Amino acid sequence: MSYAVKEAFLTLQGEGVQAGSRAVILRFAGCNLWSGRERDRATAQCNFCDTDFVGTDGDGGGKFAEAEGLADHVERLWGAAEERRLVVITGGEPTLQLDSELIDALHQRGFRVAVETNGTLPANENLDWICVSPKAGTHVVQRTGDELKLVWPQEGIDPAELESWDFQHFLVQPMDCAEGEAAMDAAIRLAMDRPKWRLSLQAHKVLGLR
Repeated sequence: MSYAVKEAFLTLQGEGVQAGSRAVILRFAGCNLWSGRERDRATAQCNFCDTDFVGTDGDGGGKFAEAEGLADHVERLWGAAEERRLVVITGGEPTLQLDSELIDALHQRGFRVAVETNGTLPANENLDWICVSPKAGTHVVQRTGDELKLVWPQEGIDPAELESWDFQHFLVQPMDCAEGEAAMDAAIRLAMDRPKWRLSLQAHKVLGLR
């Protein structure tokens, strides 16, 4: 299988339970909920995405013919350090491309492999960390994992229903939107009203990291 990568870079993970950890971010191109083009945003199943995942022209991006070559690319970005190697695979929707061959190749190089997915496609069972971020109006099939990250507010999602899903951590993240202050207030209220949820901020944006 070949892989289309929008960008790949070394940084600190900015969101969720693993925030602050050194990580290679591997962003695949493409998504099944939005084309990524502004003209399609209004009619997309997910119309609040804040990420560019179109094409392969980002830093560290490109087309890779096989898993070994892409895993080598991730290893070069990580550098010489051997301990606590972490790659966070995201998109777009990473499960459209992420397969066992790539996971195995990354494991062979000592990486823990994390994924951030919308959950509409099943995640590979060999992953080390699964973060699901559900979108209103979609059918989520991946209802187990390590971390459920709810971007809030979203009409059409009931946090109480999500609490029955099999995750270790439940995080609420304010939507990055024009009404950012209102979204922050709504996320804080949710965490206060329902103690199973923890507030999660996009620390990389606060710190000016990628």
